[in-house]
Amino acid sequence: MSPDRDSSRPLNVQIGEGIVEKIRAGLLSPGTPLPGSREFAAILGVNRKTIVLVYDELAAQGWLTTEGRRGTFVSPNLPHVQGAGWTSQKRPILEDPLPFADYPVYGSTAPLPEAAPKGTIDFTDGAPDTRLVPFGALSSAFRHALLESARGNQLGYADPRGLADLRNTLGSMLRIERGLKADPENICVVRGSQMGIYLAAKILVRSGDTVALEQLTYPPARDAFRSCGAAVISIEQDEFGMRPDALISACKAHPIRAIYLTPHHQFPTTITMPIERRMELLQLAHEYGFVIVEDDYDHEFHFNHNPMQPMAAMDRRGKVIYIGSLSKILAPGLRVGYVVAPPPIIHRMANEIVLIDRQGNSVTERAVSDFMQSGELRRHIRHAAKIYHARCHTAAALVSECLHPFASVDIPDGGLALWVRMADGVDMAQLFDNTRENKVQILPGSTFSSDSREVQAMRLGYACLNEIEIKCGIDRIKSALSRQVRPYRATA
Repeated sequence: MSPDRDSSRPLNVQIGEGIVEKIRAGLLSPGTPLPGSREFAAILGVNRKTIVLVYDELAAQGWLTTEGRRGTFVSPNLPHVQGAGWTSQKRPILEDPLPFADYPVYGSTAPLPEAAPKGTIDFTDGAPDTRLVPFGALSSAFRHALLESARGNQLGYADPRGLADLRNTLGSMLRIERGLKADPENICVVRGSQMGIYLAAKILVRSGDTVALEQLTYPPARDAFRSCGAAVISIEQDEFGMRPDALISACKAHPIRAIYLTPHHQFPTTITMPIERRMELLQLAHEYGFVIVEDDYDHEFHFNHNPMQPMAAMDRRGKVIYIGSLSKILAPGLRVGYVVAPPPIIHRMANEIVLIDRQGNSVTERAVSDFMQSGELRRHIRHAAKIYHARCHTAAALVSECLHPFASVDIPDGGLALWVRMADGVDMAQLFDNTRENKVQILPGSTFSSDSREVQAMRLGYACLNEIEIKCGIDRIKSALSRQVRPYRATA
């Protein structure tokens, strides 16, 4: 046993773990006597008090027993373990990695996202710029919320649907600004829109049920339905979103349980679904009995005119589960979203929340409610919308100028990202690799396809970048593009 004196971990902890590891490996069997504290301290070259501390701690945990003057022994109550056959007594403590599980486990094995190298310009899928958040007002709201919660003894368990004050505030906002029939009883606060999507999938879907999404859509939504056992099918889309005729054909072939839509700004193409298409899909929901999960992830950012009311505002039969979020307004890290649905749906979602994490963060919910009631949120939205509108035009102009003739873009009515169409001669997989080498992150169109087929487009989230960063990022894309499209050098 060789404790590392240069380690930041205390010697007694290292020695204790070393003894436990040898017991587990079968090198110290039950009943084995250990050296006296003075002898063991001399062997390891440590203070005797360190060994006394180790023995006392391991005895308290049940690994060792102390029998007065007879000494200290490995507990005879431990089961016998066959020796592991270590080849060297100088093996570093706890060198072995954790073992692989020898029992079946379920869930996705997709790789977790890796942090981009320092200096990378990340054109996200549409994240906001958290540098714009009025942190002074927000921190004041958090301080007030924490004090009020503590003084009122309100930091314990509470309603899994969310703080009643926040649900009231959200309901008022949704009634006035979006025309929804939103009362506290049919609102559930969740930790972001993704949790809302997962909860909707959890209560709607059983193994074998069919759920329909657009051919290009939000991948985590597709994965959420699949994780709950749904057979996910893709419906063709046109310039207005999901095609009703294609959906009818699917409904005749399969009993569709639900469809998932992002009608305000279709994800990823950014188009706004017109009112006629929305009404057609609502009528089909009534005729074929499916539920519409409406993800209104960035309703606040619409530049050219007042935003269209959600499909949920036109729903008269309880066919729409409406999901919204404050992540695109403030910061994804705050984890505040909401679901609006008939009370029985909300009740079932609340029961699922109890099983997951019992409830949300009551301090955050109280702070956000205060932030909304004070008018600070509305002021922030107006300020951010002006900045994002300018960045949208800057990004679109730079794409047209720098990436011509191999890229084209239409300026969207709103949202926080561009859908850039690429010429047929551009190898999107190669472009993705080249941009990563140039320290710029893009999202190729295949990311959003149900079968990962190549799509001659990419989604550029511009909102989180200022004008200088946008310019630098598009210059890097231009450089990456020039490495695979030879004629580009002459036209750049």
